[in-house]
Amino acid sequence: MNRTTIASTLLAATAVSTLGAAFGTVGPAFADKDRDHGRAAVYNLTGDGSTLFEGIGADEKRGRFYVSEVTGGEIHRGKVGVPQTQEWLPGAGTDGRFTARGVTVDDKGRVYIAGGPNGINDAGANGIGNPGTDNTSRPDLWVYSRTGKLLAALQVPGKPVFLNDVAIGPDGAAYFTNSKAAEVYKVAKGKNGWKATLWADASAKIAVAAGFNLGGIVVSPDERSLVVAQGNNGKLWRFSLKSGKVTQVKTGGADLVNADGLVLQGNRLTVVRNFSRMIATLRLSDDGRKAELVRQRASSPNRVLTTAKEIAGQVLYVDSKFDEGANATGPYEVVADPTR
Repeated sequence: MNRTTIASTLLAATAVSTLGAAFGTVGPAFADKDRDHGRAAVYNLTGDGSTLFEGIGADEKRGRFYVSEVTGGEIHRGKVGVPQTQEWLPGAGTDGRFTARGVTVDDKGRVYIAGGPNGINDAGANGIGNPGTDNTSRPDLWVYSRTGKLLAALQVPGKPVFLNDVAIGPDGAAYFTNSKAAEVYKVAKGKNGWKATLWADASAKIAVAAGFNLGGIVVSPDERSLVVAQGNNGKLWRFSLKSGKVTQVKTGGADLVNADGLVLQGNRLTVVRNFSRMIATLRLSDDGRKAELVRQRASSPNRVLTTAKEIAGQVLYVDSKFDEGANATGPYEVVADPTR
């Protein structure tokens, strides 16, 4: 994730008041309103010094969310309205997990976790993982039941991979993006158990460049395609779920460099632009082929927000602490209002 600073483009205040009409009923995440509805504006994560976070998954049915810890691979769990989260799964090698990235939850409450560089040989040398060990035998992803039982710890075919983010498709399978290549992997349970396969190789269409390539991922409103962000150049890509065909989403030249997490609410697409410290809002067409920029707003200059998910009518953003790195200190937080 590069640190390119992007100048902000803000619409007039009147545009803000029209967003609800444009996208349907999507409640703003302001602190007072959240508290009035029994929700929290800030959720506290447990850190032990120099702790970094990134991914978040939401279990709407049960009012719970899960946050991944980059440094150590712990998974934290929170409950809507309860400001303090708890460590749910230990890291430091538990189930072969030394680091973790994107998280999502399916309708059965199963938790899918992307391992980032967990299976890459030089993960320890980069300060992430367990230095001095052979990472080739480590999993690239995990699946857990809602009670915390390990269901699968899988390696994907092909190396190296950096599994970044994950979304559940309409077929119930999980789709993982690879930030080191133009690839999307599919994970599903079959007759012979859980299996990870290379679902789409878009290398002929998507030019891989330095930095982080494919990252944030959502299902289009019509549920016929996946929309994926390429962070290093700010492009959005549409993957047909039927054919795997890849086309670039037409965004009218919108600046989406450093695109990380994606959140789709109806046709409203929120793009979290981590080190750019911007939140972009676009109107995505039903088929995912076009996205019109509605506004850009600056997020807090004191945070590097990475991924986000909607739960109980509010969007929660992870404050990664990536800007602080090895010097990261608390408070460690998930926030409902990205501008604060």
